[in-house]
Amino acid sequence: MSDRHRPPAVLVEGLGKMHRIYERPQDRLKHMLLARLGRRWGHEFWALRQVSFGVERGERFGIIGRNGSGKSTLLQIIAGIMAPTEGEVLVRGRVSALLELGSGFNPEFTGRENAIMNGSILGIPAAEMESRLERIASFADIGEFFDQPVKLYSSGLFVRLAFAVATSVDADIVLIDEALAVGDVFFQQKCYRRLETLRDEGVSVLLVSHSMPDIEQFCQRAVLLDRGEVVYLGPAAEAVRHYYLLDQDVRLGPVPVAARLPRPEDGPDEPMRVEDWPTPEAFLDISGVAQTSNGWARCTGVALCDSEGRPERAFAQGQTARLYYEFELLRDVEVPIGGMGIYNSKAVLVHGRNTLQYESRAPHSVASGQRIRFRQDVRLDVGPDEYTLEVGLATISRKHYERRHLYSEEVLHSHVARLCHLAAAGRFSVVLPRHPAGGRPTRHYGVAGLEGDCQVAIVSPGDRNHNGSVRQD
Repeated sequence: MSDRHRPPAVLVEGLGKMHRIYERPQDRLKHMLLARLGRRWGHEFWALRQVSFGVERGERFGIIGRNGSGKSTLLQIIAGIMAPTEGEVLVRGRVSALLELGSGFNPEFTGRENAIMNGSILGIPAAEMESRLERIASFADIGEFFDQPVKLYSSGLFVRLAFAVATSVDADIVLIDEALAVGDVFFQQKCYRRLETLRDEGVSVLLVSHSMPDIEQFCQRAVLLDRGEVVYLGPAAEAVRHYYLLDQDVRLGPVPVAARLPRPEDGPDEPMRVEDWPTPEAFLDISGVAQTSNGWARCTGVALCDSEGRPERAFAQGQTARLYYEFELLRDVEVPIGGMGIYNSKAVLVHGRNTLQYESRAPHSVASGQRIRFRQDVRLDVGPDEYTLEVGLATISRKHYERRHLYSEEVLHSHVARLCHLAAAGRFSVVLPRHPAGGRPTRHYGVAGLEGDCQVAIVSPGDRNHNGSVRQD
């Protein structure tokens, strides 16, 4: 059977989970005893309501949302730990879950004993699990702690063991709830390499994470939950953009009347002239591109050119690309922020920068109906690949903009409200520059070329020892 006609690995239909909230502990007992007589205590709280989606075999699927949106509840129901109030979940294949730290492990057992026990729960004979212990211990890399009770483990050691076990039991579906955030960066990289291997083997991975870069770069699709309901279901990059739009209305108050008055010093150092705007053939076709917006703005044009403003879609490594983009304002806003991102073929963000980071001068307000244009140059010191462009418009209040140098990066961006984003505005390619035979070598290896220097020196054996200190006779 082809993948196109194979049933999904996980199918969630009309799923709901209701909890009853009681004001006092005794109300719970009253409700248990007298509910059959029609008496009710407490009130209903729906952690999930009418959630539906499917996950294909071998798909990497993200589940995102703010705290309390129902992500962990959803994963626990899929894992079979919790029963739904309504709807159903159909799971095809063996499920391995890495949920809250401590779940599924006996703190008195050693790491080795817990690995065997977890295998037994999944129906794997103890003898077969014994044969996998060496591979589990090698991946976890926790040394002698493998034979110590897990109650002695730090959170880092625990997640190493739990991940090693969860991904070594030949599961068809792997569920992961924020656990990777506990490990150090080296172990996180090791985990994602293991998940890529599982993907190649046809294993479905469902990942709950608050790290939006992880969702964008690892997942193909994602579901966004808010207050237990599905807000968006689709490509991971789009789901992340919708996530950023949540709960930002408080930053989008009405524009003060004084801020609407034009100010001569508001303009950029070198205003963009009308003749700087590219010719029609330079514009990308964005008619079918999804725009993630809160309804305050829409993108009306994106053009890609070389450094001379000529239309271009293929660049030599190290060449400068010039990006033009325009947004129409549908509401009055204060200080606008324009920015772009470049993603490689593996969905890794290799470059992203906006006018706030460039310290570009910006108007203090833009009225509804007006259009604002941006021109952004970037030198493509990146590896040969196919790249995707993202453009976006955001805003920040004039008050916070004028105090931007007093804020930390985290605080400053908490005051930025996203208005409109195009996650896939267009594509372009980067190729190696052409040099005559015997010419320059490749500019760099890897995703990006970083500025720097490298010097060479020759040291005689009698001058210095192996660690660089001067040898004394």
